[in-house]
Amino acid sequence: MSLIEQLKFDDNGLIPAITQDNETGEVLMMAYMNAEAVEQTLATGKVHYYSRSRQKQWMKGESSGHLQHVKEIRFDCDNDCLLIKIEQQGAACHTGQRSCFYRQWDGEIKEGGDKLVDVATVYARQDILEALYNIIQERKQLADGEKSYVKSLFDKGLDKILGKIGEEATETAVAGKGGVKQEIIGEVADLFFHVLVLLGYYDLPPERVYTELRRRFGLSGLEEKASRSQ
Repeated sequence: MSLIEQLKFDDNGLIPAITQDNETGEVLMMAYMNAEAVEQTLATGKVHYYSRSRQKQWMKGESSGHLQHVKEIRFDCDNDCLLIKIEQQGAACHTGQRSCFYRQWDGEIKEGGDKLVDVATVYARQDILEALYNIIQERKQLADGEKSYVKSLFDKGLDKILGKIGEEATETAVAGKGGVKQEIIGEVADLFFHVLVLLGYYDLPPERVYTELRRRFGLSGLEEKASRSQ
């Protein structure tokens, strides 16, 4: 019997997976796998997960280089949770921390742990957008009453989100006209952020946009426009 046949996946076809440093025993992160991610992990020796927000399988470190090399795989007595002992390259957490569990509750939140790299250096150009999109999707799921700017946008609905995009687009144009480079950067960042909120509203991951841009790559603007009109 294969490992897949042993495991009990939930109604969504997922199983939680805890990753642990093979040498120190430190718990680094918890994410989910589907059957395909388990199979790819076994086949490659590198940990694969399933992203619930993006609804796709992904390999840890495929863009950042922070790979997780499998040393041992265990599963619990109910066959519904995995423990994967790994050798971690770089940071396990998208914040740049060694472990995702770097915060402690002692009547208030206390932060600790070793931040190996600044978050800006963890992500390539498209990766920071994906990381931000994932955070937006997490904020979207917050309970009513929990404080979050993103949550407030989702609660106010599509018209509010679209209004913010229009507002930020106008401010970007004004900054472009003004020619102050840092102001242009700041306004474009605001515009990107609110566009990601719109994508989150429709559960459209940035990868869908990248795919469309790849499709257009190599086409002249006139050719691409003509193809759409046809």
